[in-house]
Amino acid sequence: ETGKILFVDYTDLKNLKITEVEGERFLHDGGFDSSKRYFLVAANQRGKIAVVDTKEDKLTAMVETGGQTPHPGRGANFVHPVYGPVWATSHLGDETIALIGTDPEGHPDQAWKIVDTFLGLGGGALFIKTHPNSTHLYVDATLNPDAETSGSVAVFDIAAMGGDPEVDPEYTTLPIAEWAGITDGQPRVVQPEFNKEGTEVWFSVWNAKDKESAIVVVDDKTLELKQVIKDPRLITPTGKFNVLNTKDDVY
Repeated sequence: ETGKILFVDYTDLKNLKITEVEGERFLHDGGFDSSKRYFLVAANQRGKIAVVDTKEDKLTAMVETGGQTPHPGRGANFVHPVYGPVWATSHLGDETIALIGTDPEGHPDQAWKIVDTFLGLGGGALFIKTHPNSTHLYVDATLNPDAETSGSVAVFDIAAMGGDPEVDPEYTTLPIAEWAGITDGQPRVVQPEFNKEGTEVWFSVWNAKDKESAIVVVDDKTLELKQVIKDPRLITPTGKFNVLNTKDDVY
């Protein structure tokens, strides 16, 4: 939160070595690139992503996203048809989605730069997600004031993404809250999370504590509803994490 990043070398537990790296205020969500070497973390109030090299324990880049209040969750890694490996973030303050090149060896001209920005459903996004076995990129809009927007999710076809910055990729809107059959309150869809095989995406339908909430499971291949899970114990469900994906930093 202070803008400082600490690398703790625990090779010798009795004599820990700590390297402090200057980042930017105020650091919040972040995740690794697909190589698991670089950690990208949002300085959301400054509109920047700090990129740190976990092999050399140093700041690699400070990237301005061009959007308002980047909020990536752990971000999303995928291979763009034009720009190669990228890491994506959505934004709390506007509807933009920014892609940062993450391949300094194979695509040095795009490394640690914004290679593309395009529009999603709307501002208020908290999580963006994909999976190595998926061809889809999911973006929520949880905190958007519009009920229909906050109850839906945008799905982009990665293979159809082009290289023209003037042309935004199209997306499919999934009415997750409607599928959950919840009409009372303003149920907000949050945090797409894949199963370990990358064949299902689980969404939290987050409602007020005294109203009905749910978990909605979608088939990633067909983008069709697979299951709605409801239970009195589901009270404002938010983050939910597949253990394997979390352990292995699969996002």
